[in-house]
Amino acid sequence: MKEQLSLTVQGRAERGKGPNSRLRAQKMVPGVYYDDKGVNIPVVVADLPFRKVFQKVGSSRVFDLIIDHDGKTETHPSLIWVVDAHPYKNQIDHVDFYGVDPTKQIHVRVEVEVKGKPKGVVVGGKLEIYHEDLEVVCLPANIPDKIVIDVAGLEINQAIQIKDVVLPEGVKAVFDSNFAVVAVISPTAEAEGEGGK
Repeated sequence: MKEQLSLTVQGRAERGKGPNSRLRAQKMVPGVYYDDKGVNIPVVVADLPFRKVFQKVGSSRVFDLIIDHDGKTETHPSLIWVVDAHPYKNQIDHVDFYGVDPTKQIHVRVEVEVKGKPKGVVVGGKLEIYHEDLEVVCLPANIPDKIVIDVAGLEINQAIQIKDVVLPEGVKAVFDSNFAVVAVISPTAEAEGEGGK
């Protein structure tokens, strides 16, 4: 059973560039909490606690967001939906928290991790990962931390298609047409892809 993490944020009254800049100067991150019921609450969170939770949950694990707002606290199962980082400063400019309903399936993107050394790579082929993450649909509690794909059996010119990816119980891949997630290509195909040198 995964440990259920929590993060406390404060409601904020001021919005706009000026107030947000002042918050960032104090190592605070402005953000917003919203859900599919139309709730929209401007919030602010301390930079360091946010980073610690984000490091553990990423953008695909549900945690308890505790909102301290108007003297009351509310707890919402949430995902970290969007994180806007500053282009060159070590600073998070804004974060979106998305409230989820534990009883409803949601669409999320989950990171792909390959394991094993493909047979085709041993004899000179090259492993190509075409998709770093995949869209899946499941209940919030079933969101996997990552999708592990075993590539050990792949020969040169073989691929693993999305329909063949083994997913945890209760998790389904979302796709309109079948596509390759990973493949082992031959050295000649790689050379031709670089312009046929």
